[in-house]
Amino acid sequence: MNVHEMTGLALLQAMASGELPYASIAVTIPMTITSVSEGKVVFSAKADDNHLNPLGGVHGGFAATVLDTVTGCAVHSLLDAGVGYGTIDLNIKMIRPIPKNESLIAEGQVINLSKSLGISEGTLKTQAGKLLATATATCMIIKPSN
Repeated sequence: MNVHEMTGLALLQAMASGELPYASIAVTIPMTITSVSEGKVVFSAKADDNHLNPLGGVHGGFAATVLDTVTGCAVHSLLDAGVGYGTIDLNIKMIRPIPKNESLIAEGQVINLSKSLGISEGTLKTQAGKLLATATATCMIIKPSN
């Protein structure tokens, strides 16, 4: 399976079904896709002892990485085969401390997609729906050079 010949949606669906491996960041920050559709993704993520700051709380980089992933993947789900993306701007609001060893829900959704930019938003919540962090992202669309 050549990932460069797959649409973004097909690639994400193949990862969700186990046909393709996740990106290696999913080992560092444990994340799995629970659902994917055009313009929307839902991931499950869990912080553990590998994600702590010097004071013993979950480092803000955990939420930042998860939110960068879901906002970017939401944009990717709308891209044609061979078209990529890169995050230009990621704006995060940390609302509550991230709990350790608890399965969390991260959602990303596209707000707007143009020829050159994708804008998306994301949330990180507990299973009970308590909002932990939010983000907006701007992604550049990277088309193959011919």
